[in-house]
Amino acid sequence: MTAVALKSHLTSPLMARLIPYLALFGGMMTLACGTSFAKTLFPVIGAQGTTAYRVGLSAVILVAVFRPWRFRLTRADLGAVALYGVVLGAMNLSFYMSLRTIPLGLAIAIEFMGPLTLALLHSRKAVHFVCIGFAVLGLGLLLPLKQGVGALDPVGMALAAFAGLCWALYIVFGKRLSHLHAGQSVALGMSVAAMVVVPFGVAHAGMALLNPAIVLAGVAVAIFSSALPYSLEMVALRAIPKRIFGVVLSAEPAVGALAGLIILHEHLTGQQWLAIAAIVAASVGAIATTREPQTGPEPV
Repeated sequence: MTAVALKSHLTSPLMARLIPYLALFGGMMTLACGTSFAKTLFPVIGAQGTTAYRVGLSAVILVAVFRPWRFRLTRADLGAVALYGVVLGAMNLSFYMSLRTIPLGLAIAIEFMGPLTLALLHSRKAVHFVCIGFAVLGLGLLLPLKQGVGALDPVGMALAAFAGLCWALYIVFGKRLSHLHAGQSVALGMSVAAMVVVPFGVAHAGMALLNPAIVLAGVAVAIFSSALPYSLEMVALRAIPKRIFGVVLSAEPAVGALAGLIILHEHLTGQQWLAIAAIVAASVGAIATTREPQTGPEPV
């Protein structure tokens, strides 16, 4: 294929429609693979140290790119940014700590209950109660009601659930910053999150965080689990309607489970796959039947 023909193909109307969806799926896959790689660092620097790398380096990248000091903030804005950043940091730390004892796909599925609950909080349609039923079914299938194969660690589940609560609060507080430049609010929020998370990482991992090989791995974690997925999702959001964006994003627990299976060899039971399917169905149903989607953007 000649260069002219290739350029014509890439700029065709069909490719123009496909590229945003490819970017969205690419962002989901990059996030899942980046998080799976991050989990391989746990034996060396722990979940706390890995989170410190992800959030701290992401904050540096975002500040360098968006230069948030160019925009003025009111005192009320500063308070809103602080709340936004604190829940963002708590969400990242609790989610990564949940991964110490439960598989990635299941942690994402449990975390999804936060924004899903927020979306269904003011349920009015009959179909919304069906979605609630699917969500309850999915969570019920994951609860450690019995011992043996497939039983999940209660502490890991609680940490993932707390991450979901923080995700819901992230959406609520993020809406309060909707009048600010998007890059400014995210860069400042991530900077506050770094101030929350990095001390935990330093206290746990200490000087191991300065190992050059680990630093390089930490940069990869920050890029592939935050900076790159966020950038790809921004490309997708420009061209994909928010409702469709949310529906597609609902597949993230399944994508995470597949990444965990391939990269981390985390094998799930049939019951756990069914639980993920139920939660994904609940999320898709809630978003597809809600006039204004409430699940919000994927946290960076």
